[in-house]
Amino acid sequence: MNAKPLHHDSSQPAEDGRKPRSDGEQSRERLLQAAMRLFGEQGFSKTSTREIAQAANANVAAISYYFGDKAGLYQACFTAICTPAEDNIAMFDQPHFTLRESLQGYYRQMIAPLMAGGDADVMLRLFYREMLEPTGIWQREIRDNIKPEHMALVGVLCRHLGKKKPDDSVHRLAYAIVGMCVQMLIGRDIVAEITPHMMATPEALAEWASHLTVFAEALVQAEKTKLQQGKA
Repeated sequence: MNAKPLHHDSSQPAEDGRKPRSDGEQSRERLLQAAMRLFGEQGFSKTSTREIAQAANANVAAISYYFGDKAGLYQACFTAICTPAEDNIAMFDQPHFTLRESLQGYYRQMIAPLMAGGDADVMLRLFYREMLEPTGIWQREIRDNIKPEHMALVGVLCRHLGKKKPDDSVHRLAYAIVGMCVQMLIGRDIVAEITPHMMATPEALAEWASHLTVFAEALVQAEKTKLQQGKA
């Protein structure tokens, strides 16, 4: 899961020179922000459109206008924060990349949600809620994004291991590489209690990801050594 920025200060000109957002765009964004927070806290079924509109200081009719219905708004929340799989894959699966460059790119897109600052909690909580109380979006996320990204990582590993096609050992290696970073995403409360400084700033997060790259390189090298010994 990679994340897009959720918003910027619409009262100021955008850094890229675009005009400030219109009142309608601001209303739509407020609805998305309120919906993400409430859906993440309460789940889809327990959150009403009236509650979302009230939190966004908008009319309930605006939800129908911009999103169709509550389900459309829920879907729009995920669309707003998810980067297409092909964009994530491009960050680590390039034929000219060294193994280290591929691993650095992979972890960079993995920790993107944590780099969203105050928005990180809102985005991650929304995903956790969908995982606990699935509506079908989580399965689509697995099918359309997580699986393609996993298979791309497996392809990268096969290239560097000299394997023509993946087997269970390569998939296990990919899951292990991913798992080290998943701890950063789902174990944030644990880290905050034990070593809060390790996730306190973007610089600290980047340093952690840099260490993961080294760890992952060691895992790949261990797998390569095992393959070479098996051929001897």
